[in-house]
Amino acid sequence: MNKRLIVYILGWVLIVEGIAMQVGTVTSLIYREHEGLYFLITGAVSAGLGVLAVKVKKPKNMVLYQKAGFCSTALSWIVLSLVGAMPFFLSREIPNYLDALFETVSGFTTTGATILVEVEQLSHGMLMWRSLMHWLGGMGVIVFLLALIPKLGGQKNIYLMRAESPGPIVGKAVPKMRDYAALLYGIYFGLTLMECLLLLFGGMEAFDAINISFATAGTGGFGVKNTNVAAYNSYYLQTVIGVFMMLFGTNFSFYILLIGRKFAQAFRMTELWVYIGIIVFCTVVIGFNIMPLYPTPYDAFHQSFFYTSSIITTTGFGIGDVNHWPMLSRALIVLITFVGAMAGSTGGGFKISRIILLAKEVKKEFFLLVHPRNVRAVTMDGKKVDHNTMRSTSVFLSVYVAVFVISFILVSIEGRGFVTCFTAVAATLNNTGPGLGAVGPVGNYAMLTPLSKCVLIFDMLAGRLELFPVILLFIPAAWKKS
Repeated sequence: MNKRLIVYILGWVLIVEGIAMQVGTVTSLIYREHEGLYFLITGAVSAGLGVLAVKVKKPKNMVLYQKAGFCSTALSWIVLSLVGAMPFFLSREIPNYLDALFETVSGFTTTGATILVEVEQLSHGMLMWRSLMHWLGGMGVIVFLLALIPKLGGQKNIYLMRAESPGPIVGKAVPKMRDYAALLYGIYFGLTLMECLLLLFGGMEAFDAINISFATAGTGGFGVKNTNVAAYNSYYLQTVIGVFMMLFGTNFSFYILLIGRKFAQAFRMTELWVYIGIIVFCTVVIGFNIMPLYPTPYDAFHQSFFYTSSIITTTGFGIGDVNHWPMLSRALIVLITFVGAMAGSTGGGFKISRIILLAKEVKKEFFLLVHPRNVRAVTMDGKKVDHNTMRSTSVFLSVYVAVFVISFILVSIEGRGFVTCFTAVAATLNNTGPGLGAVGPVGNYAMLTPLSKCVLIFDMLAGRLELFPVILLFIPAAWKKS
């Protein structure tokens, strides 16, 4: 394992985080808050340690293979979270370090689960840092480094991008990975800016518009008001947020194809139409189901679309309490929590592409039972899906179920009730944020025991990094020389 290069990457992660923290410093200065001092100190120490890691024993070999690539990515996210929690803890705005770490991991993994009861009690600097974590974690810090550092952006380091990019299909043949990473961030920034301008046009205050745009882009769901998006009592603003949640839950390869004017290829993506179909279906069914609870059909369908977009993209923004909805609507909300967004998006969940591949594999097996002499391959968008992709998808499902069951059992120890425990694990492992019951849109995770919080912290990291990189850290053989 190329340990020197892993330390080198961790150093750059600390440098980037130290610089990013100064957004909190600047925000605190603008609002004349003393909390900026904690961002300044933590950022300086972080960047200083990062420079030492980068300069001392610089690696000669700049290539990471699968095992080292996965481990370095997982370690990067852990270091990012441990350091990112310090401003919350040092300022005593979140006096318990475990709670500060929970909030930070939730931020970087774009989960949006919170331990805060009164969000508006946080200073402006802390609120901005909280939302910026969503934005940084949405596209990925390692992807940013690949775009930033020429030596890391080689094709041989594709495992770094695979470990951080959500979904089973990350193109094998990316001609220039550094250019590809830069293009992803360019699209990401452009969509974020577009949403921010539209929110400002709708009358939202600049501070709120920036924070909400960061949280939407990362499909995270942290708000700056106690009542989340419900605080903006405007159909226009809520609709803009709902539409952009959908856009950020879309595979970014779709946008790259549009930019390259490959329209036929872009709109031939099976996953795109399944994604849109699920949103339309759930919006219609939930809309009719909750119609008696709202003054007009428009109100019901507005609520239905917003929540469908929020949950399937795993953003987790809320404009009301879904605990009062009929069982059918709540059941659909829980189901699409597991479905998740498209592969290659900033959304979490199991991913629609995996569900499509598994459905095609099941269909193929039944076909072979009827026609045993036939040979049939699984295809996606007119291309044959290779055996390794199908194998990894099946293994992912097995590991996903195992992690979910073990996590559910551990969280159930404190006896919070089936709905609360089940949806807490589902919401964190799928990076959705709010669940149902005590951890619903109007609740939070503050009342959970330290054990449950530790389990859910693991789930958030494992869910964001697609399980394997985080679990690999706990396998002794991964650290032996191969």
